[in-house]
Amino acid sequence: MTSGTLLRQITDYANRADPYPLYAELRKTPVARQEDGVYTVSTYWEILSLLHDPRLSSDLRNRTPQPGCALPVEEDPGLPVSFIRLDPPEHDRLRRLATRPFGPPKTPRRIFNMRGELAQMISELIDGFQGRNQVDLVEDFAYPFPVTVICKLLGVPRQDEPRFHVWAEAIVAALDPNPAEGPAERQRASDQARSELGLYLAELIEEHRRTPGEDLLSALALDHGPDGQMTSVELIATGVLLLIAGHETTVNLITNGMLTLLRYPDVLKRLRDDPGLAVPLVEELLRYEPPVQLLPQRTALADIDIAGTTIPRGAPIWLVLASGNRDPQRFSDPDRFEPERQDNQHLGFGSGIHYCFGAPLARLEAQLALTELARRLGNPRLVNDPPPYRQNPVLRGPRHLPIAFDDLSA
Repeated sequence: MTSGTLLRQITDYANRADPYPLYAELRKTPVARQEDGVYTVSTYWEILSLLHDPRLSSDLRNRTPQPGCALPVEEDPGLPVSFIRLDPPEHDRLRRLATRPFGPPKTPRRIFNMRGELAQMISELIDGFQGRNQVDLVEDFAYPFPVTVICKLLGVPRQDEPRFHVWAEAIVAALDPNPAEGPAERQRASDQARSELGLYLAELIEEHRRTPGEDLLSALALDHGPDGQMTSVELIATGVLLLIAGHETTVNLITNGMLTLLRYPDVLKRLRDDPGLAVPLVEELLRYEPPVQLLPQRTALADIDIAGTTIPRGAPIWLVLASGNRDPQRFSDPDRFEPERQDNQHLGFGSGIHYCFGAPLARLEAQLALTELARRLGNPRLVNDPPPYRQNPVLRGPRHLPIAFDDLSA
């Protein structure tokens, strides 16, 4: 089996339900050039090293076309890229501006103070299961919960979800390195969605400027810190990022989490009996079934020698986070789900300058959601296993997760 064939299999939807045996095969060559010119990095220490290496760029404009490798996807010229697609110093300035109203040091209690509201949202969604003995956990819980949270946090009207859901789907589809449709069609749809979502947020931001609230969009629009203030287009691009990233990955985290718990009923029972288990359990979920499987949009700024291979300047790099999380050189018995695993420094939220700054919120959402689902669902069980998965291999999670149960606790 060649490396190129392996990568095609990893991105093939037929293997979406269980890509982990393919990752194990990929780790036999920690850094490997694929047939299309992409360099895959699949082992923990090499991934961690590159995530902290300033010679690795997130800006696709630094990529050199490789023989047999498609040109990088261009962003919509009408809207600048979000800061996760930029390098220092511009990345650092925009990230500092975005994080000021979100958490420490300026607003250290914002997420902590949301606990009560989050718990209420969870209770109301589970109350909606009354009179039923089967639900689709994605449609009935794992999607509406984080969407409601991010709308509340940003100051986006929850009733507008049907509008931005369509745009978000098109934008996220552009992350798929192996789309069902052609890359040009996919990119046109993504560009149009970004433009429409940008126009929607531009109007909303102006409303918040005129009548500010306690939400993030108001804070970002009016904040003046040491780095100055975001321009209007920077604010719109950041709003697009926060709205989409603020719920897409959390849907997967909660859904993957419940799927795993139903496959490990002894752990589900332990969580029901001991809610304190939720904290290490979510950390192990982030290692064992991470919502973001790989980062396919990195580029070498210089020749990089790593694991006996030289990655040439301008070459595209894929960091396979989910493979690194199952690396036996870093984690003992890595294919076992072990909530009380010690020294669990996983790659579930990345690392380095692009570490997910929404991690505290995602952790809290998953901890509260899984604890309450475990407590209230009587004898929950999977209707089918494996469930149908989302098409995208980057943001991997079930598209639907039918769960049957006997009753609900109060």
